Amino acid sequence: MNYKDTIAAIASSSKNGSISVIRVSGPQALFGVSQIFRKKNGEIIDLTAKESHTIHYGYIFDGKEEIIDQVIVLVMKAPRSYTTEDVVEIQCHGGSLICQLILEELLHHEIRIAEPGEFTKRAFLNGRIDLSQAESVMDLIQADSQLALHNSLNQLRGNVREKIEELRQVILTDIAFVEAALDDPEHLSLDGYVDQIQNHGQELLEKINHLIHNFENGKIIKEGIQTAIVGKPNVGKSSFLNCILREDRAIVTDIAGTTRDTLEEEVRIGSTLLRLIDTAGIRSTADQIEQIGIEKAKESIEKSDFVICILDSSKDLEKEDLEVLEEASQKPGVILLNKIDLDSRLEGQEIPFSQGKKIMSFSALEGHGLSELEDYLNQLFIQDKIDYNDEIYITNMRQKEALYSARDSLLQLLETIQAGMPEDLFTIDMQNAYESLGLIIGQTIEDDIVDKIFKDFCMGK
Repeated sequence: MNYKDTIAAIASSSKNGSISVIRVSGPQALFGVSQIFRKKNGEIIDLTAKESHTIHYGYIFDGKEEIIDQVIVLVMKAPRSYTTEDVVEIQCHGGSLICQLILEELLHHEIRIAEPGEFTKRAFLNGRIDLSQAESVMDLIQADSQLALHNSLNQLRGNVREKIEELRQVILTDIAFVEAALDDPEHLSLDGYVDQIQNHGQELLEKINHLIHNFENGKIIKEGIQTAIVGKPNVGKSSFLNCILREDRAIVTDIAGTTRDTLEEEVRIGSTLLRLIDTAGIRSTADQIEQIGIEKAKESIEKSDFVICILDSSKDLEKEDLEVLEEASQKPGVILLNKIDLDSRLEGQEIPFSQGKKIMSFSALEGHGLSELEDYLNQLFIQDKIDYNDEIYITNMRQKEALYSARDSLLQLLETIQAGMPEDLFTIDMQNAYESLGLIIGQTIEDDIVDKIFKDFCMGK
């Protein structure tokens, strides 16, 4: 792949949309589009002579001098563009046929089809954005909640880069001083500076550990809260799912054991996303198929971030209820006393294995308690656990692994200092930490890793 090529792709398109956008970037962008962009009388409109960031009206002609479409063209000259190259965006009428015909004409003028993510990749390679910002572009496109959107925008603005560069600058300053002092001991002394390096190492370690700790919150922001709905058969799990989704998504019957497999749905609660998993009722059974569903239910509890335990408040607690409560006892969650529209027998009673869990009255049939539950979940996950501010949340596993690597190098640095080892060994650990942090923003990353990162991007982005 030659990054000096001029590339083109459909940046936004919809079969039912009225407008589509074709993006062109590279050294031949202005000249290439000019060859097919004309006035209605066929006169060529020379985009190379136009000012940057201007809009032009005209027609796209094919090789037979016939009009393909009436369009608007936006000119963005280097370096004031997304890729820092000459960029032209063609706004044409929606429809895959028109877009395809225009792309085919562009291919006749030293322009090729872009690879997935190649526009953003060029923005990274040309230094307009760092790697963390590039990765945030895809997160922004895929954001499923306001929190995910907010966090992606923060990363796109460079919050991660600024933090990482701040950490790297401390390390670089210490490396430079140690190297200079070793080269010129007559003018620079390391006396007392080792203590400063140790203090810096401990401070950096605390900041990196904070970023690693925030990864779990970042995962919730990006992927939503994995929420298992559990209970014995016929307590109303499927009715609850339908209630919170406000649609009949799960089958509801009076027959115990109807749900044999997990059913997954998504619902937005305030600013975040719940990924709900309706599970099979947990009980003792000889039915092999139902047993498989019960095992999946237990696995869902294990993998979940949050558990909603549902009890039938019209009945006394049974062995199966206690088993469900015990299975979920180590996970954060709520306990819903369902069917309060019937005579309640559990309200006010002590519920085993409920420590740390809020107990709420509920009626999946009538929707009673739903708004209170949603308010509680929003407060729990948004206000108490995740601050809706400019806190940095790492959401990318590649970045997390780089943080772990940097942390290990700093721990090794502190051990080296405590062991009284020579100062020239300090720089090895500091250099490793510096390079690991550089991986996050793409300062020390190899080409094959870059290719792997961008291959999952959208076409045209």
